[in-house]
Amino acid sequence: MKNIVILGSTGSIGVNAVKSVKNLGKGWKVLGLAVNSNLKALAAQVREVRPAYVSVFDYAAWKELKASAPRGVKVLPPGVEGLAEMASLADADIVLNSVTGAVGFAPLLAAIRASKHIALANKEPMVMAGELLMREAQRWQARIIPVDSEPSAIFQCLAGVKPGQYDAALSRVFLTASGGPFYAHKGSLSGVTPAQALKHPRWRMGPKITVDSATLMNKGLEAIEIKNLFSLPIAKIQVVIHPQSVMHSGVEFKDGSVLAQLSNPDMTLPIQYALTWPERARSLAEPLDFFKLARLYFARPDFRRFPCLELAFYAAKKGGIYPAVLNASNEVAVENFLAGRIRFTDIPDVVEKTLAVCRGGSGARLTLSDAVEADGWARQRAAAAADGIKKRKK
Repeated sequence: MKNIVILGSTGSIGVNAVKSVKNLGKGWKVLGLAVNSNLKALAAQVREVRPAYVSVFDYAAWKELKASAPRGVKVLPPGVEGLAEMASLADADIVLNSVTGAVGFAPLLAAIRASKHIALANKEPMVMAGELLMREAQRWQARIIPVDSEPSAIFQCLAGVKPGQYDAALSRVFLTASGGPFYAHKGSLSGVTPAQALKHPRWRMGPKITVDSATLMNKGLEAIEIKNLFSLPIAKIQVVIHPQSVMHSGVEFKDGSVLAQLSNPDMTLPIQYALTWPERARSLAEPLDFFKLARLYFARPDFRRFPCLELAFYAAKKGGIYPAVLNASNEVAVENFLAGRIRFTDIPDVVEKTLAVCRGGSGARLTLSDAVEADGWARQRAAAAADGIKKRKK
């Protein structure tokens, strides 16, 4: 029996993870579910998969659940404490971390130190301190398998290469991007509304990652995640715009051979592979029909029109605390945009202003506590930058 814990079970990844576990059938069980605050969706999942543990991050929602907890289900503490406890349950074989943002840092570290098989859809901790987290995983013999479709594709293409030899084997990594809803948009993006930014042409995702896809920051964050997951120089990672989302990413080996992973855009496939690795099982994804593909389109990214992508590569090259500052300032900027306090085009301005006053990158030795401290500092500076933009435009 494989016992699965799902952190962020009512988000798009979590919902598909529940479907994938059910699809795998006998021998697979959802042991625990953790959510932010959606008690209605959590209750439906509890009835569906009957977990032994639940956790609710939001304190008010946790109090409501605690007062009427389902029989036979243990309610873990609220907040980060509950997430970390869920991630390190002794009975859990696999931890799927699909929470959004830096809040996933503590539960990921807890799962690593509990030597778990980790299916990782929460890229932000890997951006903040990915190299250190990978070292911790090696130390505690934890296994991290990426869930997002592009890192998963690269992981699958590297199946025949030993860890530690990726850089020597590869000349390039092709990181594909759909381009989001605005890549073909003509004219200024300053008037883009949150509702427009949340209409992704290919994927159904949470608000934050959907906005990141619209600004192309998501590709920048994924580039840093891939750099850290596979110990690669950022210069070897090339972002490629591919609107059809059929080729999910690929690698070019030193001999010129290119391997790519293709499938219909369906997150149940990379989710299930992260759970069953190194084995494969029949998934819920529709088989790819090459005869229905007219052609596959690829283009270079426009760094001037989408400056978030350039800022991410800048932070990756600087190193140290810069990636953590990039991630935190972006989270704050996106939150302000979704709340209507700043414009879509102000998002990179907030990030750039925060990075401009950052100190301690470029070769500085990073610790896990440094990354967490930088995250908190950057949130304050980014909030001030967003507030300054808002006041200036009144």
